[in-house]
Amino acid sequence: MRRILSVMLFSLMLISCADAGVRKYRLEVIAEYPHDTDSYTQGLFFNEGQMYESTGEHGNSTFRKVELETGKALERLNFDRKYFVEGSVMLDGNLYILTWESRLAFIYDAETLEYKSTWKYPREGWGLTTDGRQLIASDGSAYLYFMDERFGLDRKQLVTIEGRPVRWLNELEYIDGRIWANVYTSDEIVIINPKNGKVEGVIDCTGLLPYSLRTSDTDVLNGIAYDSRTEKIYLTGKNWPRLYEVRLVERK
Repeated sequence: MRRILSVMLFSLMLISCADAGVRKYRLEVIAEYPHDTDSYTQGLFFNEGQMYESTGEHGNSTFRKVELETGKALERLNFDRKYFVEGSVMLDGNLYILTWESRLAFIYDAETLEYKSTWKYPREGWGLTTDGRQLIASDGSAYLYFMDERFGLDRKQLVTIEGRPVRWLNELEYIDGRIWANVYTSDEIVIINPKNGKVEGVIDCTGLLPYSLRTSDTDVLNGIAYDSRTEKIYLTGKNWPRLYEVRLVERK
């Protein structure tokens, strides 16, 4: 109930920000692709033109090298059922994978996907991305954590709209100098200035997945990927049957 109320309050905040200099966007779908409905998406990203995805839930947590056109896993890592895998990203030849409540992080070789090491992680793992220099993580709160490659904290940044915290930050993506974040259980993505934590834009993703494609297993929007080679943006959700290439259209 507390989470539902938080999301409702966040939606009211968005309405109040209509004239506050925060840009508001809707989506235009450019293309759509198959997405594995068994994928409880926790992390989604591109590296050198290849799409990767980490999926959660105990007993079903995986990391996958995914073929965009078919949604099929070309390579796959399976995790022990005691782990609930969360966000993932590649940086400087390493693949970093977070877990939710285990407070552990795994490091693999980014090219071979061979296991390298396990590290203690100081908080719940949620979203993970990189600006190409450091790791950037969320933990479901209103904070982003900027860390080195061994999870040492460089700084902790509060995310706000008009001075009010934006909680439930989840899956993350770094796009053109800004951090995009899913707000968990909502249909909104916020665009964050990493220097000061201010939300500069809000993307309304309502209706992205049509009701005709939803089932009892369909869960929330969660999954943002940016292919820097093509400058294309992709969105999906937990157990969704589709992944969408989208572009933003600013609301006037």
